[in-house]
Amino acid sequence: MADLQKKLLNRRLRKNRVRARVNGTADRPRLTVFISNKHVSAQIIDDTKGITIVSATTVGTKLAGSMTELAAKVGSDVAKKAKKAKINAVVFDRNGRQYAGRLSALADAARKEGLEF
Repeated sequence: MADLQKKLLNRRLRKNRVRARVNGTADRPRLTVFISNKHVSAQIIDDTKGITIVSATTVGTKLAGSMTELAAKVGSDVAKKAKKAKINAVVFDRNGRQYAGRLSALADAARKEGLEF
């Protein structure tokens, strides 16, 4: 159990380090990503107002595929919704996760849809 506690502590420290530098404004809101064992969620947040502008998730959907494919679908979905909300550029909050695998697939799919970060 001590290994798990250390792992979670290190992730929390990384998350705080990233959030100290990444802040969403009205011009460039923050795209934050949460990945669990079963689902992927992404939302675009304006931190100055404290509101969520756009969100996309796999919770409650019947999407099929691997977690990497689901992350890519969520990335493209959140980028399409951002385009409708007239958001072209965001800052990327990786939430303390390593930029690889599922997170990378989500970011690449969002970039293909025209979202800049």
